[in-house]
Amino acid sequence: MERDDYLHEIHIRMLRVIEDLRVIQRQLNYAAMEAPGDPELMEALSSMAEVESLQNLKSALDQMRHFLWFYVQVMTNDSEAGEKLRQAIRQRPTPEGAFSAEASYVEKLKNPTEATILRYLSDAKHRKPN
Repeated sequence: MERDDYLHEIHIRMLRVIEDLRVIQRQLNYAAMEAPGDPELMEALSSMAEVESLQNLKSALDQMRHFLWFYVQVMTNDSEAGEKLRQAIRQRPTPEGAFSAEASYVEKLKNPTEATILRYLSDAKHRKPN
């Protein structure tokens, strides 16, 4: 897939997600306004499945917010540090690399930003959304 097609597809998907989030917000707002006068709706909204669903949505949105902050910082930073961040993201750490668990404390401190990014990216594969 060409880069322009890929970026266009992401843009279209973001527009769909934005619209879906707006619809969800309107529906939840309506439910919140109607619930106090409707005991059955209040009970349904406070069910364990509904609460868990809302918590999962909140966690996914929180994680996306953190990621987007990080992404914008990396992509809009034209300095040398920004370029180093982009390069670190592109590279995959090797098990023998300087940022492995066995690396010395001094080696890890040489490039703390890169180490943090690499740790974040490798940990993200194995953790639940916040």
